[in-house]
Amino acid sequence: MGTMGAVVRVRGLGHAFAPAPPLFTDLDLDLVPGEVVAVVGPSGSGKSTLLSILAGWVTPTAGTVERIGVAHVGWVLQNPHGVPRRTALDHVVLPLLARGLARRDAEDQAEQILDRFALAAVADRQFRALSGGEAQRLMLARAVATAADLLLVDEPTAQLDLTTAATVNAVLAGIAQDDAIVVVATHDPHTRDACTRVLDLADHVPEAALAGAGSPAAGPGAPGEG
Repeated sequence: MGTMGAVVRVRGLGHAFAPAPPLFTDLDLDLVPGEVVAVVGPSGSGKSTLLSILAGWVTPTAGTVERIGVAHVGWVLQNPHGVPRRTALDHVVLPLLARGLARRDAEDQAEQILDRFALAAVADRQFRALSGGEAQRLMLARAVATAADLLLVDEPTAQLDLTTAATVNAVLAGIAQDDAIVVVATHDPHTRDACTRVLDLADHVPEAALAGAGSPAAGPGAPGEG
C-alpha cells in the first residue's frame, strides 16, 4: 500500500483564472488516510482544479499545499481507459507486478481487489466487453492496486446512467485504505453520500464572485470548470 503517515495540509488556498474572479478562497483542509473525501459544488466551482492543485499539477494563486509522505499520486478519470483485449484481471495484475510482486502473488491479490469491487465474475472478461459500470469500477480497482499515497477520483459517475452509477457508488468505500488519502470530485449526490467526509466549495466562493454572478454585467465568458 501507500506510505504510512501520509498527510496533505491545505492552508488559505485560493485559485483564479484571470481575469475571472476566484473560484474559491480561504480553504483550509487536512487530508488523512482512511477517509474518502467528497469535493462538491456547483459547476464551475473549481472541483477538478482543486484536484489538480492537490496533485501538484497546478500552482494555486493563493495559499499553500503541503504534502507529507506523498510519494505517488494516482488518478481515476471520468472516462475509463483500458486495453481493449486485456482482461479485467490483467488490468489489476499489471500495477502489482510493477510494484515487484511475483505473478502468482499478484494474481492472488488482484483477485481479492476485484472481489472488493464486485468484479470477480468478470475477471477473465476483456476490457472491451465490460459494461460502463464494470469498466469504471475496474479503474477504481486498478488505482487501489497502484498503492497511491494520494488517490484523486474525478467525477466517477459523470458518464453513467443512474442505475450504472449506483453500482460504482456502492463500492466507492472500497477505495478507502488505511494508508491512502482519497479525494473524489463529484456532482452526484449519491456519490457524495457514499463518501465519509464532504468539502463543499460553495462555502468558499468569495462574496465578490457571488455578487458578480448575480449582476447583469456579468455575462458568460469565464473559464468553464467542474
